Order: sequence, then structure tokens, then C-alpha cells
Amino acid sequence: MTTVLHLDASARVGRSDLHAYGSHTRRLSARFAARWHAARASDPVLYRDIGQSPPAPVDGAWIHAAFTPEAKRAPWMQQRLAESDALVDELIGADLIVAGVPMYNFGVPSGFKAYIDNIVRVGRSFGFDRARAGEPYWPLLDERPRTLVLLGSRGDYGYGPGGRIEAMNHVEPAVRTAFGYIGITDVRSVAVEYDEFAGDRLAASLSAAEAAVDELVDTLLAERAQHAGQHAVMA
Repeated sequence: MTTVLHLDASARVGRSDLHAYGSHTRRLSARFAARWHAARASDPVLYRDIGQSPPAPVDGAWIHAAFTPEAKRAPWMQQRLAESDALVDELIGADLIVAGVPMYNFGVPSGFKAYIDNIVRVGRSFGFDRARAGEPYWPLLDERPRTLVLLGSRGDYGYGPGGRIEAMNHVEPAVRTAFGYIGITDVRSVAVEYDEFAGDRLAASLSAAEAAVDELVDTLLAERAQHAGQHAVMA
């Protein structure tokens, strides 16, 4: 089985295919999840709506607790880290992370930044030893393959590779960096553009993104079937 972690980070409620002011990223992530479920109904899915219920931002108490060795943590420290522990546990248990993450002012929404700050955590998702020869930091979530599917939306256009304003896109690069740092390096992405233009250009971008999502699901399903077949031969 493949355990799926489905995240939505949009501040908008509802999907743009069902609500006039709904979210494009919720639309894409729901499409991905539905297509995956249709093919693999027995796969467990955990859903977390970061857009509507964002994690608490990291503060001084969180930092104090996280950088205190676990055996020395006071009860209040355990309590302050409880939400972070739950988020990291969910991520560790997942094989496929599907994240709807729109671009807000060139970066990720504040709730998703809080999510990243809670999961990129010393001793839980990455290791650190200043006395370690070579690289003092190392990922802890690279013990088995995990895939991140990043589904985005942008008001303008040209943020993709080779685009006119690629350098202003701080969503995909930031997310790839953070997740890669903890060991999740297989990242696939699809994005809608032209949201602020509406009209035919937005409609065409949405149609292309939905087709890309469908193709991506089929590709990932095929990859997992091939991987399962290889394991069966080895067994």
C-alpha cells in the first residue's frame, strides 16, 4: 500500500470548479486524490487543511524546546512540541505527499511556511553533529523513497523554468530545498497561471494543469507497479 498525505494550503475555501471564488490548488489536489483513489482505493489517505487550520508559528519557546535534548525537556517543552511531533509523524508515515500550495506574493502562504518550520526539525527530520567529519547535517527521511507532488497556482504567468519571471518564483525552489534537506528529493510539480487575467488564458491553463495532473497520477501509478514487480522478482 501507499500511504498518502494530502495537504491544502490555500486560504480560499472550496474549489474553483465548484465555487466562484474557490481555490485552484484545492481543485488540483482534489483531482489528484480522486484519481489516485479510483485506482488504489485501499491506500490510506490522511488529509490536513493547513489553509484553514495552520500550525502555530515557531516562536522562542518552540526553539528552546526543540534544541533541548529530549531527555532533558520539561513538560511544557513536550507540550509546545506536540503539534510539531504530530506533523513530523504524519510525514514519516507517508509515501506520497500531495500538497496544494498557491503562490502568495512570490512565496508560499504563511500557513505552509509554518508547516515547513514545524517539520524541518533537528533530531526528528534532520540530524546535526558539529563534531561529525565532513557534513555536520544529514537528512533523516531518506531511509525509504517518498514523493512530493506540489500543485500550485499563480496570478501572473512565466514563473516556470525559462519563463519571463522565473527568478521571482520562490515557491517551488523553497519547497524543494526544505523537503530535500530532510531527505524527500523526488518532487513533481504542476501549476496553474493567469489567475489574475481570467478569461481564455486562465481556462486554458487550468485545462492544461488538470491534464498534467492526470498524466502525473498515471505516471506515479506505473512507477509504483514497476517497483512492486521488481520487489516480487527479488523475493
